[in-house]
Amino acid sequence: MMSFAREIIVPTSSDETTNISERHQRLKAIFPGAIGALDGTLVHAVVPTNQQNCYRGRGKGVCYQNVLGICDFDMIFTFVWAGWEGIAHDSRVLKEVASNPTSGFPFPPPDKYYLCDAAYTNTRGFLTPYRNTRYWLADFRRRRPISKEERFNHAHAQLRNVIERAYGVLKARFPILKQMAPYPFPVQRDVVIACFAVHNFIRKYNIQDELFMGFEEMNMVTHNVQGGGSESIEWGLEGTEYMTTLRNQIANQLFSTASN
Repeated sequence: MMSFAREIIVPTSSDETTNISERHQRLKAIFPGAIGALDGTLVHAVVPTNQQNCYRGRGKGVCYQNVLGICDFDMIFTFVWAGWEGIAHDSRVLKEVASNPTSGFPFPPPDKYYLCDAAYTNTRGFLTPYRNTRYWLADFRRRRPISKEERFNHAHAQLRNVIERAYGVLKARFPILKQMAPYPFPVQRDVVIACFAVHNFIRKYNIQDELFMGFEEMNMVTHNVQGGGSESIEWGLEGTEYMTTLRNQIANQLFSTASN
């Protein structure tokens, strides 16, 4: 299964998608450089008592491993890195994985980027929402976006939601991700990767699947809850300025289009 995973969890070779709806095609046109969404997720873990403090994630004393994933807009995962402690902040995991020469992390081409939530740094290759502004889809249920920042965040959240739906399909299909068996931890990590591989196989080969069909148009309502404290990746001032300028350009274009 690990050999199979290396073959099937790979970056997609084109921008073409086969299962994307018209609504998401319109969102994709707002972010022409987006090649996917990046986020972390927590998977239940069974660890020895003397290691549990590092793996306790979002309260309740439950242990998790933090998994970093990237998916395209077909809900196909193009990169997975499992095994991090549950308390590790998402931005720290990304920084460590991206700087690890053995991880095979797929950096976007110079004119492309991944959509990420506000837990990450807005820098070249990683487009995040405006901070201190409404972002999560639940925040827009009662009041529509008004400012250019809110319009940007709303569109960004809708398109980035593809990774929330992909994780939703994954965890609905494999209950072991919510209640891991007490294998040695390296085996638990491999179980997670194997689940991602089967997920990709079903999607890539267009197997008719009720879970995928059920999650295709669903917007997963999530809240910004992170394991660990707030951290920021220092990718360099030039990269940050580049992405800030791009974000402002997209926001201004969205706002002017809505005003006409």
